[in-house]
Amino acid sequence: MDNSDNTAGDGPAGDGTARRRKRGASMGDVARLAGVSAQTVSRVSNGYEGVVETTRQQVLAAMKELGYRPNSAARALKSGRFHTIGVITFNLSTTGNTRTVEAIATSAAQEGYATTLLPVAVPTQDSVRGAFTRLGELAVDGIVILMEVHLLDAATVALPPRTHVVVADSNAGDRYRVVDTDQAGGAHAAVQHLLDLGHRTVWHVAGPAESFAAERRVTAWRDALRTNGRAAPEPLRGDWSAESGYRAGTVLADQPDCTAVFVANDQMALGVLRALHERGRRVPDDISVVGFDDIPEAASFLPPLTTVHQDFSEVGRQCVQSVLQQIRNDQEETGTTLVATRLVVRDSTAPPPIS
Repeated sequence: MDNSDNTAGDGPAGDGTARRRKRGASMGDVARLAGVSAQTVSRVSNGYEGVVETTRQQVLAAMKELGYRPNSAARALKSGRFHTIGVITFNLSTTGNTRTVEAIATSAAQEGYATTLLPVAVPTQDSVRGAFTRLGELAVDGIVILMEVHLLDAATVALPPRTHVVVADSNAGDRYRVVDTDQAGGAHAAVQHLLDLGHRTVWHVAGPAESFAAERRVTAWRDALRTNGRAAPEPLRGDWSAESGYRAGTVLADQPDCTAVFVANDQMALGVLRALHERGRRVPDDISVVGFDDIPEAASFLPPLTTVHQDFSEVGRQCVQSVLQQIRNDQEETGTTLVATRLVVRDSTAPPPIS
């Protein structure tokens, strides 16, 4: 009986194929099938330029046929690069942080980098040090920190050696590269808009005192009023939530001389609008309201909210570009990059009522 058809796969070639399938194809296997050197396979798998296109396609076809997957761990050990960016954030419940993290992950992926997210539930110096330690164990090339609170000033945190850092929303530009929204410019535009409509002054619902962004907006609000020779009422404090905005709105509703209010974010502005409505203060007929963020729902508030637009996608993109530049140049950088804001005028602002 002729067993040649049954034993063809049991010869040397067949054994080699079986062994490759069991252990996984190697770079040498790809090189032999493609008829090129292992160095050429390495250059193709690492995306290097300078490989003739026909040769590149030949290598890619061999990789596909053999099911070859480059060993990224081995490459990382050899090059010292892990193609991963760590992200530390202290509050994922805020619109700004959520959208910035999303933009960082998207931008990093477009550059061929993965992201490792470490949210810090309780903002203390020890918890941040712990996050840095964990990122060091996970092997990242750089870190983006979404920093909001004074307690966690970057200067107090001991960073792992040779770790490149970019900080969002911080005043640490003299120590690290910072990417931030132009908080002051946006707040000034909001206040100036209300004054130009004819309001004598502008009240303010501020964010939490420990927030860098909130404090910059408070400072810009005061400066804009001072520049125009107007008195600044005592600001009311919130915690970024609509509930805290509602509480502030109940206070504002009882101020007969309040005709305009600048609210430090849109969620608190939503609470202010509700409180004013419940107390019979019409917006914008009696009181004009301006928010900050331009969240997607702002145009659907009642009335549609005039607000300061923040480009969170651009902040995230700039964070990634800044940390990659440091990685590629293998050097730390300092200074601050500001991403522009713009005022979006809708139906929640109007001239003050005629007294």
